[in-house]
Amino acid sequence: MSKTKIIPFPKQYGQEPYNEEAVAMESGAKKWRYERFKQLIGTRKWTIFILCIGFLLGRAVILEDLFPFASAFFAVMYFTRRDLAVWTGTSLLAGSLFAAEPTTLMIGIQLLLIVLMQRGLQAYERSEMNYAPFMVLAANFMVHFFMTMMTSQLTWYPVMMDITDAVLGFMLTLVFVQALPVLTLNKRNYTLRTEELICLMILLASMMVGAVGWMVQGLQFDHVLSRFLVMIFAFVGGAPLGASVGVILGLILSLAEPGSMMQMSLLAFAGLMAGLMREGKRWAVSFGMLLGTAILSVYLGPANNVLASTWETIAAAVLFMLVPRSIMDTLAKYIPGTQEHLNSQQEYAKRVRDMTADRVKQFSELFRQLSRSFGQMAGTGEIKQKEEEFNSFIEAVSQKTCAVCPRQQACWNNRYLQTVTWMTDMMTAIEEKPEMKDRDILPRWKDACLKTPQVLAQMKYLYEKYRHDQDWRKQVYDSRTFVSEQLSGVSQVMDDLAKEIQREGREMFMQEEQIRQAMEELGLSVNRVDILSLDKGHVEIEMVHSFTDGYDECRKLIAPLLSDILGELISVREEQHTDRSGRGVVTFVSAKSFEVQIGMAGAAKGGDMLSGDSYHALELSGGKYAIALSDGMGNGERARMESSTALTVLSQFLQSGMDEKLAIQSVNQILMVRSSDEVYATVDLAIVDLYTAKTTLMKSGSIPSFIKSGKDVQPLSAGNLPLGILQDIDVDAIHMHMKPGDLLIMMTDGVYDAPGPAINKDLWLRRLISELETDDPQEIADILLDTVIHYSQGQIYDDMSVVVTRLDRHMPQWATLHWNQHDRMERPLTVS
Repeated sequence: MSKTKIIPFPKQYGQEPYNEEAVAMESGAKKWRYERFKQLIGTRKWTIFILCIGFLLGRAVILEDLFPFASAFFAVMYFTRRDLAVWTGTSLLAGSLFAAEPTTLMIGIQLLLIVLMQRGLQAYERSEMNYAPFMVLAANFMVHFFMTMMTSQLTWYPVMMDITDAVLGFMLTLVFVQALPVLTLNKRNYTLRTEELICLMILLASMMVGAVGWMVQGLQFDHVLSRFLVMIFAFVGGAPLGASVGVILGLILSLAEPGSMMQMSLLAFAGLMAGLMREGKRWAVSFGMLLGTAILSVYLGPANNVLASTWETIAAAVLFMLVPRSIMDTLAKYIPGTQEHLNSQQEYAKRVRDMTADRVKQFSELFRQLSRSFGQMAGTGEIKQKEEEFNSFIEAVSQKTCAVCPRQQACWNNRYLQTVTWMTDMMTAIEEKPEMKDRDILPRWKDACLKTPQVLAQMKYLYEKYRHDQDWRKQVYDSRTFVSEQLSGVSQVMDDLAKEIQREGREMFMQEEQIRQAMEELGLSVNRVDILSLDKGHVEIEMVHSFTDGYDECRKLIAPLLSDILGELISVREEQHTDRSGRGVVTFVSAKSFEVQIGMAGAAKGGDMLSGDSYHALELSGGKYAIALSDGMGNGERARMESSTALTVLSQFLQSGMDEKLAIQSVNQILMVRSSDEVYATVDLAIVDLYTAKTTLMKSGSIPSFIKSGKDVQPLSAGNLPLGILQDIDVDAIHMHMKPGDLLIMMTDGVYDAPGPAINKDLWLRRLISELETDDPQEIADILLDTVIHYSQGQIYDDMSVVVTRLDRHMPQWATLHWNQHDRMERPLTVS
């Protein structure tokens, strides 16, 4: 065991001997107290700053005998930070002790009156921040008016000054309510409003009023501090903010020193000069401030003040150069229009976007897991379930018929395998012929069992019950499969949504500036240019500019200009007018390579008004176009409802981004579930990619379609059943590449079967289509329908519908207009 070393202390210190462990504990305690002190100082940094503000405001006096700052500041702090009320009042009274005029007693009475009025309002439960300005107004006026009555005669001038002090206190309370929370805000994505920025400037100027009269080596401290603040805001916000801060500071300082009205113009002009040179970093801002103050000092002031003003500016520039960069960046984050504020907003938007994408991914994974849970059907589990059902079936029959039979022991003990085989054969026979009678019983079964009719009757009863159970199980299974497929489709859509949310575009200032400069060369006024994407074939640019009625400059000038700059055809996707002045947002995108023209003709059975056929055509996301044709079962309103429902649901699935095959399967499930009747509908679906002309044709129970390329006509067919008949359908897709001018002709069976059974319908329709002289889709649809009806001697035996789609090369309007003098834009290597 180690021994503790005892170190004695001299007797004169009056201390007992101690050991090394005690020394270590004492050292740890000191370190903890030091860290605690540092933490306390860190958490109280804003408290110390607020107390310094109180000290300066307690000393501040304007117009020689007005001091409205102290009561306004105390009232705001008393309502917002009650825990600092005592310290705030103390700092205000301490600052008033150093004022040029004795104001300590009057400020103390004002603060006391504010506390008493707040307690009175609190007794009536009316203590709200809205009453603070009126409390300051009342307290200031009562104190000043009482002092006026005690020290001088009641003339109009002192009374007006008392009223002025009270009104200033009222206004300053409203200002401090806006400004004080700004000093302690810690939100990274916060943006200062114009009102908050002005109130903050007034608060800082009020603080500098408290520094009026302080001299350091012949330099006025308030002049140095005001120019220092002007340089900071000019460097952060540029010339507009620098000039605005200079005006506010100069105005309030001139109230404190009536003889120095030139400070307002000097600080405003110097702030403007400093802000104009902010691109040259700090030394350029300092030079701009020095230049501005020197010019105004020479022009406005006496010669002996020029040197003093120059040294004051130099001292402010030295302080400005010593300010840490982190403070500048933090301040710039809250000033609208600065690059730091833009970066802060983009970082916040990126965090929100990533968080949203993660949440969408979580939901997508949840739906995927739910889909797997609903869709799991283990093969071993099914076999085990069938074995259990067979055993329970045999056991139920034996209990009902064999329990009282005298030959039970002989059948189930001595001839077990033979009995089970015999029962299995009888069960199989009942499954093949549920209406089996006693006369159908085989002789060998009668020889083997004394109660064969009873066994047969019991088996038929249990089998009927089993069949009903199987029907219910099938419905449950079908519903589970449908839910599983739907959840899988939702999961896929949410995955695509998460990828779209996470699509992060790079900042492309150079490209935006190139576009803006090219627009200005054409004489067009553009307020804003935002490049969302520069991917080849997926360009997306938003512009805010002023429209001119009747000129359509977006399509005639801007789109051709962008086409020349980007090297690909650009078209206008959307125009939105935002105000009455004509300003609006225009979205320019990559022009599609192809476009479709559609013609449709139809007729109802017997010439009725309502046909059972339905037709939809819609543009999907990603530059795709869908054309769908459906024929409902039968004719009339019921058939129309089924076909319309099928296409409406299919369109919604496709627009949500669901895969085409899964969308058709989902529609099939809906038709199966929504009604117990035999309800079905055929579906012809064609999806054309308008960028590549790749076409996908899917058919469910529909008759062949035809594609015409020049004089060549080819039929397109698939052997699938209509939707709503079978639970599981296999949708075959026909993939092909269409060429400009090709025609896709889809029709219902009313048109296809019109020639009658004696004619080769494919050959007849191919010849009819090939002989058409026109390529207009609507004319082709009308001609085909008229020809078929004429061939049937004017009789319409079934609903007839023809949909003709023609693929054309897309050429945007005014695309032949070129502006070749502009350089091609350099696209980023990675945009998203």
